[in-house]
Amino acid sequence: MTKADRRQQLLDTAMEIVRDHGTDALTLGALAESAGVSKPVAYEHFGTRAGLLTAMYQQIDAKQVRVLLDALAQSPKRLADIARVVGNAYMNCYVTVGPEWHALSAALKGDDQMETVQQELVDGYVAIYQEALAPFTRLPDDTLRLRCIGIYGAGEAIARDMIRGRTSLGTAASNLTALIISAVGEPA
Repeated sequence: MTKADRRQQLLDTAMEIVRDHGTDALTLGALAESAGVSKPVAYEHFGTRAGLLTAMYQQIDAKQVRVLLDALAQSPKRLADIARVVGNAYMNCYVTVGPEWHALSAALKGDDQMETVQQELVDGYVAIYQEALAPFTRLPDDTLRLRCIGIYGAGEAIARDMIRGRTSLGTAASNLTALIISAVGEPA
């Protein structure tokens, strides 16, 4: 098995452990045993438990980024359509990532490495939003970037409200879409 294939096998096995038993049950030793490899193999790939949890978190996020980028590429190039794609993708992400995403995030709270990774992920989404929305505004780049940070923050708040059952998926997505349209400002 190639190193990349072994890493993917370990990540898949780790996800099964989290899904079946929660993050507390996931250690590098438990992963090695479940995957049928020695402990040093698990340590070689991830270094620490936090390294493993972070890799799992990044893998889930990478899938969501691919979904968003594919949807943006297929969308008509109009502000309302781009905003709808972003709003729907944001809320669908929260619904489809599953409880593992939230469990991983919770397990990594306070970890310095994870704080850095989470900021990199946010920065990545902000850059995607900025690139997608730039053709529809006269805002300077630095202002648009700040608005995209606000869009991300609004998405987080609305998604949390949705997850708590206070609003529906459709209502959450349409309201984020409306915020995106209003945040971009005057059309180009």
